[in-house]
Amino acid sequence: MRFELGYYALEPGIRVIAPWREWDLSSRENLLAYAEKHAIPIEMKHRGSGAPYSMDANLLHISYEGRALEDPAQEPEEDMWRWTVAPEKAPDAAEYLELDYVKGDIVAVNGKALPPAQVLTELNRLGGKHGVGRLDLVENRYVGMKSRGCYETPGGTIMLKAHRAIESLCLDREVAHLKDELMPRYASLIYNGYWWSPERKMLQTMIDASQAPVNGHARLKLYKGNVMVVGRASKTDSLFDPAIATFDDDRGAYDQKDAAGFIKLNALRLRIETILARKYK
Repeated sequence: MRFELGYYALEPGIRVIAPWREWDLSSRENLLAYAEKHAIPIEMKHRGSGAPYSMDANLLHISYEGRALEDPAQEPEEDMWRWTVAPEKAPDAAEYLELDYVKGDIVAVNGKALPPAQVLTELNRLGGKHGVGRLDLVENRYVGMKSRGCYETPGGTIMLKAHRAIESLCLDREVAHLKDELMPRYASLIYNGYWWSPERKMLQTMIDASQAPVNGHARLKLYKGNVMVVGRASKTDSLFDPAIATFDDDRGAYDQKDAAGFIKLNALRLRIETILARKYK
């Protein structure tokens, strides 16, 4: 569905040929048998005993469905995972990582400038080495059913953690909150295949605008399945002012006495509700 929505958005008159719907291919076993009969190469048809996993891979992630995963209570088989080592088998020494950002995009890894695809490739390598990025989810499919799937997204996991870190330094509070409110809607549009929809394009304009001040770098520590933020900095766009944030002399940023009126105003509706309740109790 996701692919076809894109086809029709870009070429409204296109004809889509879908063997899965049009032929008698009612199961993955039938598909595998067809591929074998016609000498169509299929990577990893079986791993061990039982039916094959359903696997989809791209630069961002690899997903798994089927086999043991059809029981949400059953732990995934260790030999299923392909990109990441088990956290128990990851290196005993932590590895530090620094990512440079320009307008919300990573432009360098550990000081080395890289284009986007190579950024993700390198982060996949580093994250996989340290057991980062394994996910086990029960999802709500667009057609209405729940489906259990497992994912490996080492690079994406690192990117999310680091991006949140640099945004926390550079984004205005209300801009950050508004963006977070809209992100589930944005994610749902992409998940369901509406990348080329007008509403996604509209949201993208807003998101791109929010990233203009997200410039600087984030420092992370990778250790046995974990991504820990240990530092973030921006020379040009940091909204963090040590003179204001300090617990020592704040140099007149605000007068602590001002807090009394601020608190009373914010407490007014709570006080009124309690007074009313006691009056007619």
